[in-house]
Amino acid sequence: MIYTVTLNPSIDYVINLKSLNIGQINRVNSENIYPGGKGINVSRVLKTLGYDNVATGFISGFTGDFIINSLCELDVKSDFIKLDNGFTRINVKIKSNEETEINGGGPHISDEKLKELFDKLSDLKEDDILILAGSIPSTLSEDLYEKIIKHVENNKVKVVVDATKNLLLNVLKYNPFLIKPNNHELEEIFNVKLDNLNDIITYAKKLQEMGARNVLVSMGKDGALLITENGQVLISNAPNGRVINSVGAGDSMVAGFICGYLNSNSYEEALKLGSASGSATAFSSDLAKKELIYELIKEIKVERR
Repeated sequence: MIYTVTLNPSIDYVINLKSLNIGQINRVNSENIYPGGKGINVSRVLKTLGYDNVATGFISGFTGDFIINSLCELDVKSDFIKLDNGFTRINVKIKSNEETEINGGGPHISDEKLKELFDKLSDLKEDDILILAGSIPSTLSEDLYEKIIKHVENNKVKVVVDATKNLLLNVLKYNPFLIKPNNHELEEIFNVKLDNLNDIITYAKKLQEMGARNVLVSMGKDGALLITENGQVLISNAPNGRVINSVGAGDSMVAGFICGYLNSNSYEEALKLGSASGSATAFSSDLAKKELIYELIKEIKVERR
C-alpha cells in the first residue's frame, strides 16, 4: 500500500480576478475550493492513475471535516488524526495578473497526537511506500521527517521525500528511495547558481552521494532530470502546453513517477509518467486528469547522458 503524510493540510481557496486592487473591494470572476497539501495532492493523483493509497496526517475543525469529505467523494482513502484545537488552515490562491498566495498557519500538534501518528506508521511493512511531502507546522521540529524515517527503518518501507532544505537534508543518511527537489530548491540547498543542465546534474549527484537512492529534479519548462540508483542520468523534455496552474505540479510528478515505477519497474517509464503528470497539472485548473496525462505522455522523450 502507498501512504502519504500531510502534516499541515489545507483547504485551497482558488480565486480568479481580472486584477487585484489592494485596499479596495475585489470581486472574483470564478472560485473553487480543493483539499490541499502536498501529500494530499499526491494521493489524489495516485488515485487518478489507478493506485489505491491512504492519506494521513492531522486535521482539525470544520475545515478538516471538509478535507475528509472531499477525499471520500474522490474515493481516496484517509486515516487522519483529529486534533482537539483550532482548524485546518485555509490557503488563498489569487490568480490575477500575478499569482499571489496567502497561506494559513495551521493548528498546534501535541506530543500525544504526534505519538498517534508514529503508532499508525508502525504498522507499515515491507513493500509499502511512504511519501512525506511538504512543510511541517512551525510548532514541530525540523528533524521530524528524519524521526519518522528512523521509526519505520526496520519495516523496510520505501520512503519518498518531497521537502525543502533541512527537512530534506536531514533524511539523506537514511537512504530514502526517492527525493524530488526542483532546480531552484537545489540552488537553495547548496547556495549556488545553477546556470546549465550540467550544473544541475552535478548537484543532484551530490544529493545522491549524501544518501538518496534516486534523485528526481523538476525543471519546469525544461523538463525533468533523474539520477538513478544504478548510475543512469535520464533527462525528459516537457510537453507543449500553456501553464495555467503551478500548484501541485511537483506533487503530481511524484505521484506519476511512483505509478510509472510500480507499473513497469523501469526508471525510464517512471520518469515519463512523472513528467506527463506534472505537466498535466500545470496545464489544468486543478490536479491532472488521467486522459490528459496519457495524451501528454506521447510527447515525452527520455534521453540518457
